Amino acid sequence: MADTVQTGDEVGRILVKVQNDLSQLKKSLSRVIISEPGETLDIQVLDAAISRTEIGIKKHAEEYLKTVNKQVSTLPIIEDNKKKTRKIAKWQPSPESIPNLLPQKYMIVGASPGEKHKAAFAMRLLYNPSHPKNRELIHQNYGIQLPDLQKKTGSNVGAKKVDTSPKVGSSAVVPAEVRNNNLHLCPNDMKAGMFERAGKRQTDVNQSKDIVQAHRISHLHRPPTWTITTPPPTAASDSKLPQGPARLSPLSPQCAPALPPVPISKHCFSIVDGRIDPCCTEFCAFKKQYCLCWGPLMEALWRLEQLMQEYAVPHARVCDQRLVALMQTGELDWGGGGVGHLLSVLENQEEVWELMRRPGQRYRGEGGRQAAAERIQASWRCHQARTAYLRQQRRKWAAETIAISWLLHAQVGRVRKSLQATRLRQLENYRSRAEYLADNWKHLSTSRRTIIHVPSLGYSEQQRRSLTGFDILQNTQMGRLCDIRDENIEVIYVCPVRLGEDLLHYYTQLLGLQGAVETGDLSAVPASSAKRFTILTPEAYQHFPNHNMCVSTLLKYSPRTLRRIKDLIQGKHAYIVSGVPHMDDLAVADELGVPVLGPEPAVAQLYGTKSGARRIFTSAGVSVPPGHGDIYTLQQLYECLAQLMTDHLEVQRWLFKMDGEFGSRGTAYCDVSHLSFRSWALQKYRRHGPQLWRMAWAQEPVLIKFQEEVPALLASHAKLFNTSCYPSWISFLEHFLKEGGTVEAYPPSDSVTCLTVDLLVEPGGEVHMLSCGDQLHEPGSMQVVGCSMPQTSICQHTLHSICMRVGQACHQRHILGLLSLDLVTFLELGTLEQQVWAVDLDIGYSNQLAMTQMMLFMTSGTLNCRTGCLEVPPLVINSKASARHKAPKALSVTSRFAVMSSKLFHTNLSMVHYSVFFQMCKAHRIGFDIKERQGSVFALHDSTERKSLGLVTISPDLKGALLTFAHNLSIIHQEISAPNLQGKTNFKKLIKNIEEVVGVTIQNAEIEKSA
Repeated sequence: MADTVQTGDEVGRILVKVQNDLSQLKKSLSRVIISEPGETLDIQVLDAAISRTEIGIKKHAEEYLKTVNKQVSTLPIIEDNKKKTRKIAKWQPSPESIPNLLPQKYMIVGASPGEKHKAAFAMRLLYNPSHPKNRELIHQNYGIQLPDLQKKTGSNVGAKKVDTSPKVGSSAVVPAEVRNNNLHLCPNDMKAGMFERAGKRQTDVNQSKDIVQAHRISHLHRPPTWTITTPPPTAASDSKLPQGPARLSPLSPQCAPALPPVPISKHCFSIVDGRIDPCCTEFCAFKKQYCLCWGPLMEALWRLEQLMQEYAVPHARVCDQRLVALMQTGELDWGGGGVGHLLSVLENQEEVWELMRRPGQRYRGEGGRQAAAERIQASWRCHQARTAYLRQQRRKWAAETIAISWLLHAQVGRVRKSLQATRLRQLENYRSRAEYLADNWKHLSTSRRTIIHVPSLGYSEQQRRSLTGFDILQNTQMGRLCDIRDENIEVIYVCPVRLGEDLLHYYTQLLGLQGAVETGDLSAVPASSAKRFTILTPEAYQHFPNHNMCVSTLLKYSPRTLRRIKDLIQGKHAYIVSGVPHMDDLAVADELGVPVLGPEPAVAQLYGTKSGARRIFTSAGVSVPPGHGDIYTLQQLYECLAQLMTDHLEVQRWLFKMDGEFGSRGTAYCDVSHLSFRSWALQKYRRHGPQLWRMAWAQEPVLIKFQEEVPALLASHAKLFNTSCYPSWISFLEHFLKEGGTVEAYPPSDSVTCLTVDLLVEPGGEVHMLSCGDQLHEPGSMQVVGCSMPQTSICQHTLHSICMRVGQACHQRHILGLLSLDLVTFLELGTLEQQVWAVDLDIGYSNQLAMTQMMLFMTSGTLNCRTGCLEVPPLVINSKASARHKAPKALSVTSRFAVMSSKLFHTNLSMVHYSVFFQMCKAHRIGFDIKERQGSVFALHDSTERKSLGLVTISPDLKGALLTFAHNLSIIHQEISAPNLQGKTNFKKLIKNIEEVVGVTIQNAEIEKSA
C-alpha cells in the first residue's frame, strides 16, 4: 500500500514539474534577443511545439486525475471521528521583564486601513466553511471549486456510506502531515495519482504573505474528517496551485477499519550559536509545511535568533508546534510578546533561561561590549541625575520647610498680637466696669439686680485634666440658687452639666418652699421665688465632653447661651459672680457687657498661691505658722528647712505646700522625730535658753548637723497626704521646685482645730463675714469634707479682727469679691494660751458658702458671725386651730446649729434613682421639718452618674446636728450597700471623724459644768 502511494506521488510530481518547466521555457523564449544581425530564429515554430507538448501533458494529467477520482472511499463513523480529535496543549510561560525590541527592518509598513479590513474579512470567510461566500472566495483566489455539502440525516449517523464523487481536484496536493504518515492503502488507492505540491506561483505566495503579516489571524484547525472535493479540472484552473494545505479524503472501505490515530507532525530544529541551519532537514520540512504563514514564523525565528545571539546561548531546541501555536494566538503580532513568550517555544527553555539569568550573560553575546558600555553610561547618568534630583528635592524641601515655618511663625505672631490686643481690651473694659461697680455698689446692693452665677473652677490645664468628674465637681455649688431668698435678686445659674427633669423638678419644688418656710405653714401659696431663677447649660459642653474645660470657657464658646443671657438681663442691673478666676471670665463679661465681682485673673493667680497668701497675712499683721515661702531650688529647700528646724525645735512636723494647688493635693509632711540627734539639740536649746538661742553662734553646731541630715531625712521619711496626683515624694518634689512652694510648721499640739471663714470684700472697700464653720476632715488627712456651723473654736472678737485685717489687706491689693480664709487654732504647750494661725487663702466662691446659702434659705435665718450664732426667726403658732381670726403668738428668737457637706460620695448611689432614694429617706424619717426648722436637706449634683451629693442637717444643738448627720449617713449606707457590695465611699471616714468631734464636745461640756 505504501508503494502505491509513493508511485502515484512520483507520477504527479513529474507531471507537475514538466508542466511548470514548459511554462517557464515559454516565458523565456519571449525575452530572447538577437545580438548579431543576419541571424534568424524561428520562435513561433518553437513556441507552437512547446504548446503542443504542454497540451498533451495536460491531457495525460487530466486522465490521471479522473482515474484517481473514480476511486471509492468510505466515510468514517462520527464516534470514531470524535475519538481521533486531538488537541495540542498550550504552554504559557511566565512573562519576564527582559527587554525585546524588533529591528526596524522588519517593521513592514502595512496596507491602507481599507485594504487591511478587506483582507481580514476575506481570511475570516476562508476559515468559515459554512459561510455562503466561502466557496466563491476559494474558487476566486485559489481556483478550487468546492461541491455543495448535503446535511446528513439522523438515520445515517454512525453508518458507513459509499462516496463515488471526485475526491481530489486537479490541483490538490497531499498535505505533508499525511504524506509523512505510513498509511495502509488499498490497491485502488495506490493506483490513484497523489500529486505533491511541486511549486507555487510567486504572486499568490506574496499575496498570502501580505495578508498574514498585516492581520496575523490565527489559523483554525479543521476536523481531520473534513473532505475537500473538486470538480473535474478545467483549462483555467490547471495553472493555479493551491495556497494552503488540502486534506485527503478518507480511504476506501477495505482499509478504513485498520486506520490508526493520525499522529501530529513534529519538526524540531536547533539554534546553534544563535544561528539556524537553513539546510537542516527538520527546518526544511517545517518551512515546507507552513509555507503559507511563513512570514510571521520567520519574524519570530529572527527574533529568537537575535535573543540567542545576544545572550550567547550555545544551543536551543525549537518546537514547531509551540511556535505555530504561539503564532496563532496573536501574541507575537506587531512585535508583541516578551522574552517569556519566545522562550516558551523551546524544548530546553529551562536550561536556556537559567543561562540567560546569569549575571553578565547579556554582555557575553553579540553586541555585549556595546550593551555593557551603554549600561554603564546609563547607570552613571542615572546616578548623576538621581543625585542632582535628590539635591534639588532637599533644597526644595528645605525651602518649603523654611517658608512654611516662617508663615506659621508670622501667623502665630499675628494671632498672638490679636489675642493680646483682645485681652488688653477686655481687661480695660473690666477695669472701667469695676470702677462703675465700686461707685454704685451701695445702690446696686439694695436695688433689684440679676446675679449671673458661673461656678467656674479656673485651674490650670494640667490640674483640670488630672481631676476626674471635673464637670460634676464644678456643679457642687447648686446652693447658689438660694440667693433668691432676697426678693430683689434674680439668679441665672450657668450649669456645667445637663440636668435631668428629676433635678429640675427637685430644685423647683425646693425653692418654691420659701413662703412655707417664712410662715411655717405648708398650705401656704408657693412663693414667686421659683420664677426668679434660670438654669442654663452652655451648648459647647456637647462638643468638648472630655476636655475638662471650666464653665467660663464653655460659656465663651456658646453663642446661643450668651444670647439668651443677654435677653434675660436686658435693661436690668447685673453682674457676674464666678468661682476660681480665669481669663475667660473677662471674655464672657465683655461679651455680656456686665462687671465681674472678683479680682483680675492675674492678681488672683499671684496672691492665690500659698506664698502669696503668706505675704498677705504678713502685711495684715496676722499670725502665720513658722515657715518660708517662694522656694524654687533644692538647695534653698534644704537650707530653709534646716534653719527652721533649728529655730523651732518644739515643732515635730513640717508641711510642704505647693503653690497653685488646692485642698490636700499639693501638701506633704515630714516628722523630725526620726532624727537621732534631736534630743541632743533639745539639750543645747535648754542650756542656752530661749533668749540666747536666737543668736547665730549658739545655733551653729545644731544648724550644721541639721543641714547634713535634712536630705536623707526628706528622702526617707517625707510623705504625702494625697497620692492621687503625686504618687511619690520624688514626683512631688519635681513639681514643687517647678511651681514653687512654702515650708510651714504644723501646730505643736495634739488638739488642733481648723475653721473656714467666707469673706466678701465689696468694691467699695467694706468687708463682711458671710459664713464661718469648723472643718470636718477625714481621719489622717487634711482633706476638708464638711463643716459645723457656726464655729465654736475661736473667740468671736479675735476672729472678727483677723478677718477684717485680712480683708483690708486684700482690698489694698485689688482683690475683690468672695474669699475663703483658713485658720487653725490650738493651745500652746507652755502657756496654754490659744494660738490662731492663718494658713491659707482661697480666692473665689466656696462650697461652704453655697451650703450656707441653702441652710439660710431653709431656716429663713441669719448667721451672725460677730456673735457666732445662727438665729432663726420665731415660729408663728395659733392658740386654737379653729380660731384663725385671733392674733398669733410670737415666740422668742432661737438658735440653731448645722452640719453640712458638699463632698459626700458613694458609688452605690448610681444604682438608686432619686425618686426611690427619697422614698427610702422618707421611710427612715430623714427629712426637713418646716415648722420646727430642723432636719435634713439634700443638695443633688447631677442626673447621670449620681455618685455624689450634699447634705445639711439642722438641729437646736451642735451634738444633735452631728449625731443626726452621722445617723443619716449610716442609714443611707446600709440601704444602698450589701455585705459583698460595699462600694467606694467616704461615709465611714466622715462618721468616724464626727464621732471623735462628738466625744470632744462631750468632754468640753463636762469641763464647763465642772468649772
